[in-house]
Amino acid sequence: MCDKQPVVIELNMKKIARDNMILTVVLVVLLVGLNAIIHQRFTGEFTLLDFFYFFAAYILLIILHEAFHLIGFMLFGGVPYKELDYGINLQLGVAYATTKKPLTNAAMKKALLLPFWTTGIVPTVIGLMLDNFLIVIIGALLIAGAMGDFYMYKELRKYPNEATVRDDSKEPKLYVYL
Repeated sequence: MCDKQPVVIELNMKKIARDNMILTVVLVVLLVGLNAIIHQRFTGEFTLLDFFYFFAAYILLIILHEAFHLIGFMLFGGVPYKELDYGINLQLGVAYATTKKPLTNAAMKKALLLPFWTTGIVPTVIGLMLDNFLIVIIGALLIAGAMGDFYMYKELRKYPNEATVRDDSKEPKLYVYL
C-alpha cells in the first residue's frame, strides 16, 4: 500500500438501519404482491411450524450471507482461509465477515455483492417459482439486509478498480489506497 493517507469509507449505521426498514417493508409488499399476481392467489395460510421454518431459514441465510462474503474474498481476491474472520458484533447488532488481506477495489466490489445474489435474489426467485410467500419474504428481508453492502459498493464505485481496499476488522469501514 502507498504511503499516502487512505480515503476512509465509513457507514452510518443509523441511516442504514432506517433505510433497511423502509426497503424491507417496500420489498415485502411488492414481492408478495408480485407472487399473488403471478399465481392468482391472494390469500395465504401459515402454521406455527411454518414460522419456525421461516426463522430457521432466515438465520441460516444470514450466516450464509456472511459466508458468501468470505467466499468472495477467496474467489475474487485470492485471500487464504487463514486471513478471514467472521462473527457477530453485538454492539452494532450485525453479523460480519472480514479479511486481513487488502483487496483490489474490483475484487472487493464483487465480494460485497455476491451475498445479495446468492442469499437474496436466488431465494426470492425460488419463492416466486414455488408460489411460497414465506420464501419470498425471506428473500425480501435478505435483499434489504444487503443495504450496508450496497452503500459500500456505491462509495467504492468512485475509485479505480486497481485501488487497494482494506477492510476494518472492528468497525464498518473501508480504507481505500489510491
